[in-house]
Amino acid sequence: MSSFFRALVLLALLGSCGSREYSAPRDLDNACNILSERPEYRRAFKKVEKKYGVPMPAMMAIIYQESKFIGNNRPPHQYALGVIPVGRQSSAMGYSQALDGTWEEYQRASGNRRAKREDINAASDFMGWYMVATVRETGVPLSDVRNQYLAYHDGRGGYMRGTWRDKSWLIRIAGEVEARALLYDAQLRSCRKR
Repeated sequence: MSSFFRALVLLALLGSCGSREYSAPRDLDNACNILSERPEYRRAFKKVEKKYGVPMPAMMAIIYQESKFIGNNRPPHQYALGVIPVGRQSSAMGYSQALDGTWEEYQRASGNRRAKREDINAASDFMGWYMVATVRETGVPLSDVRNQYLAYHDGRGGYMRGTWRDKSWLIRIAGEVEARALLYDAQLRSCRKR
């Protein structure tokens, strides 16, 4: 086998390993299948559930809405005149779609400057940290997935000012996140019994 061919095969193998890490699980409508396919998710979510008290179904429903479980997900590019790329809609990135400034605040608060938004452990810990701060600042309980999502999307300050009230699309999506959390909860209860 030639050196060139070996290098090509090695490069293809390394490339496929790297890209798989960020792809979405196959069945996003079944929490049991997600956790079965990605056991590292279960470990990360359990750790956050224990540390912060954030219910696993709520966290999973928000991650579904924000990134569809794609670790390196980013908002689409915006274009001037329909063809000239002028940047992204926001700095959101990763599983949690955390903005640059909020992520940096989390890194300082957690003492983990190396935390990456593409890492499920860091992203889920960020979500737990953020949601507990939402409880503290707004009074929205962790069990109120709809309002936790509204505060997650518009920021705690935006939530308190009611910026979400004029966004019928966001209110609809918050209802969908709540419904998905209920679905995931029922599924997780059933697969735990098996």
